[in-house]
Parts: sequence; structure tokens; C-alpha cells
Amino acid sequence: MTLTSTALLTGGPVVPSRNLLRPLGPDEVRISGGFWADKQQLNATVILDHCETWMERIGWIGNFDRAAAGAVAEHHDGIEFVDSEVYKLLEAMAWELGRRPDAALEERYSALVARVAAAQEPDGYLHTAFGRPGQRPRYSDLEWGHELYCFGHLFQAAVARARSGHPDDVLVRTARRLADHIEREFGEGGRDAICGHPEIEPALVELGRALGEQRYIELARIFVERRGRRTLATTLFQGSDYFLDDVPVRDARVLRGHAVRAAYFTAGAADVAVETGDDGLLAAVKNQWRRTVAHRTYLTGGIGSHHQNEEFGADDELPPDRAYAETCAAIGSVMVSWRLLLQTADPAHADLIERTLLNAVLVSPREDGRAFYYANTLHQRELASETHDDELSERAEANLRAPWFEVSCCPTNVARTLASVGAYFATADDDGVQFHQYADLDVDTALPDGRHVSLAVRTGYPFDGRVVVSVAEASDFTLSLRIPAWSRGRARATLNGEPLPVDGDTLRLRRAFAPGDELVLDLDTSPRFTVAPDAVDAVRGTVAVERGPLVLCLESVDLPDAAAFDRVRIDTGAAPTPTADGASVRLVVEEGQQSESGDGSWPYRRLDAGAPVPFGRPVTADLVPYAHWANRGPSLMRVWIPAAG
Repeated sequence: MTLTSTALLTGGPVVPSRNLLRPLGPDEVRISGGFWADKQQLNATVILDHCETWMERIGWIGNFDRAAAGAVAEHHDGIEFVDSEVYKLLEAMAWELGRRPDAALEERYSALVARVAAAQEPDGYLHTAFGRPGQRPRYSDLEWGHELYCFGHLFQAAVARARSGHPDDVLVRTARRLADHIEREFGEGGRDAICGHPEIEPALVELGRALGEQRYIELARIFVERRGRRTLATTLFQGSDYFLDDVPVRDARVLRGHAVRAAYFTAGAADVAVETGDDGLLAAVKNQWRRTVAHRTYLTGGIGSHHQNEEFGADDELPPDRAYAETCAAIGSVMVSWRLLLQTADPAHADLIERTLLNAVLVSPREDGRAFYYANTLHQRELASETHDDELSERAEANLRAPWFEVSCCPTNVARTLASVGAYFATADDDGVQFHQYADLDVDTALPDGRHVSLAVRTGYPFDGRVVVSVAEASDFTLSLRIPAWSRGRARATLNGEPLPVDGDTLRLRRAFAPGDELVLDLDTSPRFTVAPDAVDAVRGTVAVERGPLVLCLESVDLPDAAAFDRVRIDTGAAPTPTADGASVRLVVEEGQQSESGDGSWPYRRLDAGAPVPFGRPVTADLVPYAHWANRGPSLMRVWIPAAG
């Protein structure tokens, strides 16, 4: 493994000191147009303001004002961890300002930071729900209080600001004082305890990386090693595994318990392993993630199949209609995959990042950016009730997207992810540049020996599989492009019009490039049928349709007769054909031999051996990207469709 130097004040959300691949910072790779630029524009112009307006309206930001004034004990709005949503908004603002400076947003950011910093206690502690007269004492509810969890999100916001060129920002100084307080309280000789919700672990590592403070990384290591001793108090419904406190991280076989907690902790454990050179810990993380991806991950990339406790089920327990697949868990999955990609250079991690971002994350925001999914079903059985854009939702579970939630972790998580998503597209090593995701990109970076690489990528991805990479100036280096698993064996490439061999999971081209050289990669985005392994018995006998990196779904609004939705089967004898953004498929609506129980009669019926397949009425319907569903009002939806016959 090579040792790379990391600039103290530049880079994206993750900048390891040791890696095989170096992540490019926002000053080295920029999304310049197309699909992802539209998402970032929506985030900058709508989602950030939407989050800020809601948190101002319902008092979550006002908690800091009341804390500074000594009045928050008399009136605190929201549950214990709403501070974290303000911090995630600040992180999103900081990344957005680093990506594209804007005077008005800078003013809003600075004003919000000032209100947060004013609530900090003289010893560095900063939380609006604990510690003041009339409130519960500090750290008196480590299982559910989320104090350290909230601090972690403040640290990640400070990292975003520091790496955007503001190392002495008020928020960065606030984070330093808070981190020093935590070290005194929880470091060697302090409280022998952990937080019920991991997040402090990856945040402390990244703060240590960004500010050059090894002691913060050491504190993260302590927290990682402490978990797994069953020190957190359990309840009737939440056991030690819910907190990942059942076994030490090195002894675990798979991610389990609360899906977001599990993903955040795994990301932190990977960070600690890298920074401390603990190859055994890193190997444990890799093995756990490999099993989780193989047995506990939905087709969309979503994780978490239990609504109760928002947790993982057993291996291969992936029912589509009961998928919880929380948006935050999907973002946590991307966090883990990205860290492992940087350490291993294994394209399988980039494959999962692509799948998760385009399906399990982007399904959350409504197309106008003013409502979000918290949980993400793969099968909607009933028409959802209309939501109102001015009403607070308790929590949207397989309903229409809601504008805001009493537990509103997902909208701000989407905001910070979209603001920094460009960090996941490209990396560099000692000899070249690697593209892991595809978008309209401009790359301008230098290799360790001083060679300069300047490239432009243009593509209609994810709907069009053509990716064009243009060289802006002469340089001798290796250019690498990932071949997604769904196009391996079906990809073609040319350099300046001359065919290139494309084999395996990566196209690598080592040469002295000249200005104007053009590499064209054509990926096969034809729609295709997909089946699950038999072990996932909840979808046995069904088929999904994918197009390139997109998972598609059937909505009842696209059927001539929406009432026939539960009697539809897909004809796999007719290949799906592409539409503008999805696919058209041939369906069969079963007629006769249906046991309708609308009158209250027994719904089950006898099936004699050798009975003929029910007669079906053929229809054609368009499938849409899963991430787009429910943007046309209430509808029934399914990803997995029963196969005809």
C-alpha cells in the first residue's frame, strides 16, 4: 500500500493518509453539466433552503438561540438529536460553497454558524437538549441521547468548511473545542463508555485528518475498540446487536442491528484501521461488508429489511413489500463502499456505489426537491394518501414523500450527499487517473511526480451508455475506466476512432496522450431481466427489469386498468425495449380462476395437479426508474413482477 501526502486544507469528505487510490478534491474534479449537475443545482437552489426553512419554522435552529440565552430548558423543540440536522445542513452548505461560492449562501451559512457557536459552553460542550439546569445531565442517556452522534455531525460540517479553504472558520474552532472536551471526558482515564448511535467514530478520524490532530484519531480508535462489550442498556425490543454492542468488531461476521448505526460504525472502523495501520481490523470490515452485500442488500442497493428497529433481517431476508431501506442507511452504505474502494481499488465497490446512489438514495427527494422518502419500499400495495407540503409527518413509511419529519435525518443527509457527490467519481494513483462513476466532469490534477492530467468527460449517463473522455493537454499516464458489472462482455471502446480491446472490469490505457485525444466507451444500457437467488424466497418466481445502472419499476398509473395491478405477470419471452428513461415490457393480466375476497369469503383456492395456467390478457406497459416513482401522485408500485406461466 502506498503512502500519499494529503493536503491539510483540501479534499472531499474522506481523505485517508494511506490508500491505493487518492480521492480527488473539489478543486480537482468538478461536475460540469448533465444529470448530476441538475441534481446539484436542485440541491443548491431548493433543498438547502427547504431544510433551513423547515428547521427555522419548527424551532430546531431556535434551540441554539434559547441555549445561548439560558432559556432552552424551559422550551426545547424536537427530539434529543435535532441538533444533528442543523449540523448536516451546515455541512451541505459548506460543501456547496466550496463547489460554487455564492455571497447570499455564505451570509446564511455564517449567520447560522454564529447561532450554533453562541450556544457552546465554556468547557467546549455543545448540545441543546442536555446539561443545563432543568435538563437531564450530560451523558446521562448514552443509549438514546445521541450526544456524541450529534457532535460527530458537527465535526463533519467543520471538515467540509476546513477543506473548502477556511481552516480558521468559526465552526472549525467550535469543533476543536468540542473535540478537546470529548477527549477529556472519554479518552484514556475518562468515561469508559460509547454512544448508542455510532457517528462520532468516522467524524473524529476525519477531523483528525483535516486538522492534523492524531489524538482525535486515537480517540476514535478507543470508541471503536470499546464497542461490543454489551455496556449499553438494552430493552425488550432493542438488544445489544441493535447497537452493534453484542460482539467486538473483529469478531463480527456481518452487519446487523440498526442499519444506519451499522453502516456509520463500519465506516468509522475502516477509517481507524487505515490510520492506525491495523490490517486485521480492515480485513474484518472487508469480510463483514462482503457478506452484507451478498446476503442483506436489496437490488436497489438499499439495506435494512425490518421496519421494527430500522434494522437488518437475517441473511437473504429481503421482502420487497416490507423493505425499510432507509435513505440514511443507503448513504451509509456509500460511505463504507467508498472507503473500501480507496483501500482496495476493487471495482465491485464502485458498482455498489453507483447502484445505491442512483436507486436507493435518489428515490428519496421528490423531483421538485420539496419532499422526501424516509423509508423506501420496493412494493407499494395500497394507494398512499396525499401529503400536504406544509404538514409535518411523523415518519413516512412507504407513503408519498413528505416535506419534513419529526425525525428528519434523511432530507439533510440527502443535502450533504448531493453537495459533495462529485467526490465519488474519480481518483488518482502514482501513475494515472481512474473514473469510477460517469457524469459530465472536468478533471485537472497532478500526479505525485508532477505530471499534469487534464481531462473532460461528457456523457448522457445514466440513460445513455456512451462516455467520451477528451484529453486537454499532453501527458504520459494511465487512464482507467470502470466497466460496470451489467455491461461486462458487452462494452466497446475506441481511441481516436480506432477500436480498443475491452476485457474484465476495467479499461486501462497507458500511453503518451496528446491534446485532443478522444477515448469513447460504449456501455450496453439495453434493458434486461434480473432474477434473485433462490435463497431470497420472498421474490422467488418474480423478475425485475434493469436498464444500465437503473432499477426499473411498474406503477399502476402506467397500466390501462390500474385495478388489475395485483393480477399482472411479466412475459419474459418478449425482451424489454428501451423508452426515453426506462423500458417497455409485455405483461399478461390473468383472467379467471382469481379468488376475490372483497366480499369477505375465504381467499385461498384448491389447485389440482396439472391444472392449466390461467388465461391472460396481453398488455404493454412502460416501466420507469425506481428513483422516479410516485412523482405523478399516488400509485401502486412494484420492482419484482411475477413471471408469466
